[in-house]
Amino acid sequence: MRIALCTDAWHPQVNGVVRSLSTTVGGLVARGHDVELVVPEQFRTVAMPGYSEIRLAVLPRFGTRRTLTDFQPDVVHIATEGPIGWAARAWCLARGVPFTTAFHTRFPDYAAVRTGLDAERFWPIMRRFHAPARAVLVSTPALQRELAERGLPQSHLWSRGIDRTVFHPGHAPLPELAALQGPIQLYVGRVAAEKNLPAFLSADTPGHKVVVGDGPDLNRLKAQFPAARFLGALSGIDLARAYCSADVFAFPSRTDTFGLVLIEALACGVPVAAYPVPGPLDIVGPDGRGADGNHPATVGALDEDLGLAIRKALRCDPLGAAVMGASYSWDRATDQFVAALTAATKRAPMPAIPRKAVPA
Repeated sequence: MRIALCTDAWHPQVNGVVRSLSTTVGGLVARGHDVELVVPEQFRTVAMPGYSEIRLAVLPRFGTRRTLTDFQPDVVHIATEGPIGWAARAWCLARGVPFTTAFHTRFPDYAAVRTGLDAERFWPIMRRFHAPARAVLVSTPALQRELAERGLPQSHLWSRGIDRTVFHPGHAPLPELAALQGPIQLYVGRVAAEKNLPAFLSADTPGHKVVVGDGPDLNRLKAQFPAARFLGALSGIDLARAYCSADVFAFPSRTDTFGLVLIEALACGVPVAAYPVPGPLDIVGPDGRGADGNHPATVGALDEDLGLAIRKALRCDPLGAAVMGASYSWDRATDQFVAALTAATKRAPMPAIPRKAVPA
């Protein structure tokens, strides 16, 4: 297939969305598909307000239209609801080209954290953006069900994977962490308001708290929590060594749709502590034995008291965590992606959703 992938999230951004997309592109090329990218670096960009490391394309419609017209894709995958995403959506609708979208981020919840407004006010925008897509790719069955209730029934499962050559329990600890008194509680991800990091850093738990990542709240949180160790962004083997240095992985976010770092931590043999919300529920499960409750070992703990979840997770089975994490395969995830796009080229366009049929 000739596949155009249009995304507002791309390198040099460091996050789970970019890692998922770049790994998938590699898998598509390896399978013989012809892939064209439309990404922010092809345009003049400005910093996203309040998030300077994220650059948004300025007026990308003409450039997006030209690239897609020249490439003549069989199908377009629109990964994000930003300027490039809207430009690609308009081109597909005007030309009758099938396209899929992805629900990577709980944008209504993210926007609510940033603005103080009710998340429900942002859902009509999400429905408008995704409604014409032949399929909306989601990471979990729970998110499929939620989107169907929100008036987006055409979702298709696209899971995630880990690089087993990198993320495994066999790494030596990072020198910066090897001498710390345990238990070491680790967070990996963006250092930003929507990640709810103060809930982790203020939890009453023994040992040391470590943060790996960068973001707009880094300096503020360093000043507010001087006892915590902030290592900045890490990748590859260094990131895997950070996981392997930890006794428990803490995930305080309530807004992620999946949490790629969760399965990376598990694959390194690190039990997970988190809130009982989508993402952790779909991976760790309500009882710590996976979403279906059938994993033979308890690999984490979910609780509305994050400190209690951390203390429970410290008693979980590292080997069982590694087995669960290793079960996530990028090959299988890429097969799901290809299946969704192949079906999109054969499926009739989604009908317009009557306003009265969808709750505001």
